[in-house]
Amino acid sequence: MDLFLASGSPRRLQLLQQLGFQAQKISSDIDETPHDNEDAQAYTERMAWQKSEQALELFTQAHGQAPAIPVLTADTSVAVDGQILGKPNDRQDAYQMLKQLSGRSHQVISAVVVWHQGTRHRTTQISDVTFKTLSDAEIYAYLASGEADDKAGAYGIQGLAAVFISHLDGSFSGVMGLPLFETTQLLQLCHLNCLDI
Repeated sequence: MDLFLASGSPRRLQLLQQLGFQAQKISSDIDETPHDNEDAQAYTERMAWQKSEQALELFTQAHGQAPAIPVLTADTSVAVDGQILGKPNDRQDAYQMLKQLSGRSHQVISAVVVWHQGTRHRTTQISDVTFKTLSDAEIYAYLASGEADDKAGAYGIQGLAAVFISHLDGSFSGVMGLPLFETTQLLQLCHLNCLDI
């Protein structure tokens, strides 16, 4: 079951492989700057859609034709009080993000787009994640692990930050970056099913 993945995220690749898909990476490079007053869901959905358009354009330019297999793109944002928390610029930025998330709930929004044979299907999954109150010692220890450096909101649910999460209402894999239930629903529209034997 082959598809193209227009994402540099090793976690998305791992999740697709976990389902038995043979994902081949293709390029998609877009400006990820939020628009003025753009809310987190609209931003995340726009990013996933633009990544899809850009990936198809780059592939078609390089190969002279559209891909024969589905192309999956996705984007995930962390938002608190409507503010989008991207990847931290440095450790101090990561510290400030984790202080913002400490002792409260935030949203993780994952938008997925699957293109196949000229048609795009898309979905959005939103999870509510609650952090316990974090001490400075816990935050500094987490930052020292390096795990926060390249992750939206400065944490990864699949790693050490799992011990910070007191409650999750939504999708564990969605918080990782690719909601598997919703993604497989889209892929089934393209006649790809991870449970085919």
